[in-house]
Amino acid sequence: MAKRIITISREFGSGGRFIGEEVAKKLEIAYYDKNIISQIAEESGLSPEYVQENAELSPKKGVFAYALIGRDITGKSVEDMVYEAQRKVILELAEKESCVIIGRNADYILRNRNDVLNVFIHGDMLEKIQRIRRLYSVKEQEAVKMMADTDKRRMTNYNYYTEQKWGKADNYTLCLNSSQLGYDRCEKIIMECMK
Repeated sequence: MAKRIITISREFGSGGRFIGEEVAKKLEIAYYDKNIISQIAEESGLSPEYVQENAELSPKKGVFAYALIGRDITGKSVEDMVYEAQRKVILELAEKESCVIIGRNADYILRNRNDVLNVFIHGDMLEKIQRIRRLYSVKEQEAVKMMADTDKRRMTNYNYYTEQKWGKADNYTLCLNSSQLGYDRCEKIIMECMK
């Protein structure tokens, strides 16, 4: 079966979101990133602001926060409810149409489908820092902190909900270093793999 869904996991500052958006435009398929937050919020009954802050990232409190978060009578935390809503929305989108889905553990959620190309985009530290500085108009020290905090939260969320290791090559079909390959070549490789 031809691949028709692309999931893109990425390190902060690697350009993974930009690459995914460009691939979706060139392939003329749907692109899902922050635009699915309202659907997840509706499904979970939580505010879009809460979902935006928590759907892809672990709590800011750290690695052990998931175990310590308050749970309801069924044993589910609010984060678990957000994850379940996110999971349901991603499964529905994958059934509906060809698309690119950025982050949100979509590679794991769609792991049982044979029409998915799972991509991990990473990059060299210095280039990621420079990109973050340009995009967010911050100094180098702040860029390093933003990168470390965001990637730590993504990793914690991914590792907790998937019981896999975020960024480990075995979890993806394709791992690309955007610093070494450049964005254009990353896009071309992804599109070639969709054939």
